[in-house]
Amino acid sequence: MSHHSTKPLSPGLYIVATPIGNLGDVTLRAAEVLKGCDAVACEDTRVTGKLMKHIGSAKPLWRYDDHASERDRARIVEAARTQAIALVSDAGTPLISDPGYRLVRDARDSGVAVTSLPGPCAAIVGLTLSGLPNDRFLFAGFLPSKDKARGDTLASLAQVDATLLFYETGPRLTRSLAAIAEVLPGRMISVARELTKLHEECRTAAAAELLEHYEAHPPKGEIVLMIAPPEEVAVSKDDAESMLREALETMKTSQAAAFVAKETGIDRKTLYARAMELKGQ
Repeated sequence: MSHHSTKPLSPGLYIVATPIGNLGDVTLRAAEVLKGCDAVACEDTRVTGKLMKHIGSAKPLWRYDDHASERDRARIVEAARTQAIALVSDAGTPLISDPGYRLVRDARDSGVAVTSLPGPCAAIVGLTLSGLPNDRFLFAGFLPSKDKARGDTLASLAQVDATLLFYETGPRLTRSLAAIAEVLPGRMISVARELTKLHEECRTAAAAELLEHYEAHPPKGEIVLMIAPPEEVAVSKDDAESMLREALETMKTSQAAAFVAKETGIDRKTLYARAMELKGQ
């Protein structure tokens, strides 16, 4: 890592992504900010202390976590008016299922400059490893711990046409897999754990298969739990025709053909030709 002198940081709040496991993933820019700032707001001073030691920085560490008060936030925002204050979480990108958005909101409302440094994020690492569709995804934080609330949450997301991403803990994983098997049967599931660490693992299979594995091998640590989107249901010719007839009642021929094509995936020109036939009848 370079040790060249850098120009002093401007006052403000710096959101700094930190490694999710492997300390080698700290970016050069993150290291520079953590060395050049005046203080670091962090969830756990012991965890952040290890990272600071790794990069050779000894800045004051201020506790800022889920239990932080308005007074704590006000102190950090006030300090950031005249000093460079870094905000980190224990692992990954701050504010993603971590405390911090209120602090950023208050800083912005107070006219304090806010800068975000991109870097590691467990949800994105898990998604790229999973082999599940990643052109559209919905990150939904942690699933509820109560069985009914967990099932209700999964049911409410059943029709979302995207890969679903959740954070989960080792002790709760099997109950979540059981709920997915019941509420969203047939979906491919991916479990990514120990990401960037020595025993990194990513398993993709049906929920029942993963449930059997993890009941026999109870997992530890933080987990990214991913659920494939619903399968596209093939539309029959009869269904497409009835949709076309209905659309023609309120739309022009070309509009009706375009609408049904979008809804069914059937070729628009084919639908347009059929719509003209129906109009002529």
